[in-house]
Amino acid sequence: MNSKRGQWLALAAVTLLAACDQDVKSTAAPPAAFGEANRQTMLAQVVDPDPAYDDAGPATSAGKAAQAAERYRKDAVKRPDKVRSTSVSSGSSTGSGTTQ
Repeated sequence: MNSKRGQWLALAAVTLLAACDQDVKSTAAPPAAFGEANRQTMLAQVVDPDPAYDDAGPATSAGKAAQAAERYRKDAVKRPDKVRSTSVSSGSSTGSGTTQ
């Protein structure tokens, strides 16, 4: 008798769970910005076929590039000047940091 009762309970549970399957939000329109992040990401990956620049790029010289390549091949590369990206300054503290 218990197996028949379990079958009926399982059938009732499946019926009740099927009623929960419908999404209430599916009938409402999505918000105006729905999918905006995905669209912006996709657009960021698209290359402009006709870009317009405000100024021209830096001037280049094929002769200088050839000389640099030749120096690289001969291992006579010009070493750049040393440039420090940070500066170290010494300071003093006026407080002792202890409390009484």
